[in-house]
Amino acid sequence: MGSVFLTIGAVFAVLAGLLHVLIFSFESIRWRQPAIWRRFGVTSQADAEVLRPMALNQGFYNLFLAVGALLGVAFLAAGGSLLGAGLAMTLLSVGSMLAAALVLVISNPRLARAAATQGTLPLIAVLLVTVGALTR
Repeated sequence: MGSVFLTIGAVFAVLAGLLHVLIFSFESIRWRQPAIWRRFGVTSQADAEVLRPMALNQGFYNLFLAVGALLGVAFLAAGGSLLGAGLAMTLLSVGSMLAAALVLVISNPRLARAAATQGTLPLIAVLLVTVGALTR
């Protein structure tokens, strides 16, 4: 039964990773598009330009978390001697995504929807991968 939880948890970790690649794209590649910076509550081009370096940096944090989750899942899939590394890397990455979502909602409760978008997939991944690891 543990392998079923691990497999489903890995799927959610991949989905969380892909979502964070999309967020990276918004923050680091497409930030200068008004439709993108408006998604983040920025109301003027001037403010978007001021925030651009921070958004770029934040986008790369999201990319690094995504890479960690995706690489962790690849290690999980490889199994064998890489299983432990896969568990650690996957849980660290999706756990960090979840923690970032919690920081977002705690720092500004009006951003609860964004935090839920950012944190739901990682939460499910953390729960399922943990249960899978404990029951295998």
